[in-house]
Amino acid sequence: MITLPYLDELQSTSEQWEIYSRFMGHMRHVPVSRMEIKILSSIQFSADMMYSSDAYISKELVEMGLCAPRIAFPVEFLDYADSSALRCGFDIGAPSDAMMSLIKQWSTNTEQLKFASFRHIHNVVKELV
Repeated sequence: MITLPYLDELQSTSEQWEIYSRFMGHMRHVPVSRMEIKILSSIQFSADMMYSSDAYISKELVEMGLCAPRIAFPVEFLDYADSSALRCGFDIGAPSDAMMSLIKQWSTNTEQLKFASFRHIHNVVKELV
C-alpha cells in the first residue's frame, strides 16, 4: 500500500513546501511504471537539488504522510528507521507517530523480511599496498 505525501498549507514551512514540490514534480517525469522506483528516484532527486541527505528528505516526506514499502526508501533512511524502532517513548531518537505507522506497515507486510531492525550491512574497506 502506497500513500503519497500531503502537505497542509497552514502548518507547513518553506523548506517542507520546497521538498514537497520537488518530490511531486519529479514523480511525474520518472519514466518507470513501478511506483517504488518513482519514489526512490524522486527522493534522490530532491536530496540532490536541495544539497541534503537522502535520509533527511525521506524523513520529512514520511512526516508529511508518505507510506511505501522498504524498497522505495534509500539505505540511509532504512538504517535510521531501524535504529529508531529500537527506541521508545521519550528517548532521544525515538520514532515519531508517522514513523511508527510506517514501521508497523512494514512489519505487517508479508513480503518484508522479519527481524529487519537487526539486519545491518557493514561496509568493508580494504587497503591496497
